[in-house]
Amino acid sequence: MISEESVEKAIDWLVESAESCAKKRAERLYLEDFTRSLKAEIMSQHLAEPLGAQERYAFSDIRYRNHLEALRLAIYDDEKGRFLRDAANAKIEAWRTQCSNQRANI
Repeated sequence: MISEESVEKAIDWLVESAESCAKKRAERLYLEDFTRSLKAEIMSQHLAEPLGAQERYAFSDIRYRNHLEALRLAIYDDEKGRFLRDAANAKIEAWRTQCSNQRANI
């Protein structure tokens, strides 16, 4: 049985974590978009080379690899927040179903 206290905690957490989760999502989306800009910037430093070589330089550049690591962490933070929010919402929905079933059995 899911207690009302447990549901209240889940609702409180959803409200309190909204801004933090939004910031994590914004960071992830920004880094995903920035990937193309960074690649283009690095490639532009090798304009004398063929396109394939420019891309090879970009993908092997330490700035690009550091960016990918930052993106990995941002995705982790965003997904963790999403999974926790999904779990809190699932708890609330299960409680609602539980209450509905109790009313139906009365």
